Amino acid sequence: MTAPDGFPGSWRPNPASSVALFEQLRLQVIHLADNGALAPGTRLPAVRALAEKLDVAPHTVARAYKELEAAGVVATRGRHGTVVSARDERLGDLSQAAAAYAAVAKSRGASFAEAVKLLAAAYDVP
Repeated sequence: MTAPDGFPGSWRPNPASSVALFEQLRLQVIHLADNGALAPGTRLPAVRALAEKLDVAPHTVARAYKELEAAGVVATRGRHGTVVSARDERLGDLSQAAAAYAAVAKSRGASFAEAVKLLAAAYDVP
C-alpha cells in the first residue's frame, strides 16, 4: 500500500516556527497514523521525493524518518521503503514501560492521580 495521492496533502512545515522542521514532519506523520489517515503498511514517499515536495533538505526528512523509526511509528524495509507500523507494534514497548511504572507506583502506595501527576511532570505538562 502506498501513501495516499498527494501525501502529505496541503500540509507543509512552517519555517518560522520554533519547532524544528524534522520535528514538525515527525509530529505530522504521528498525527496521520494515529487518526488512520496513514494506515498500517502504508508506504511513505522516498526521502528525496518528500524533501522536494516539502521544499526542505533531504536530511530533514531523513531525520524525521529516523526518529519515527526509533519510536516504532514506521519501519524501514530497505528497497521496499518506509512503511507505517501498526499501532500495536509501536506501542508495545511503551505499554510494557507503562505497566512497569504502574507496578512501581502501586508498590510505593501512590494513587492513580499521583502517578499521573508525576508522569505529567515528566512530560513538563502544567
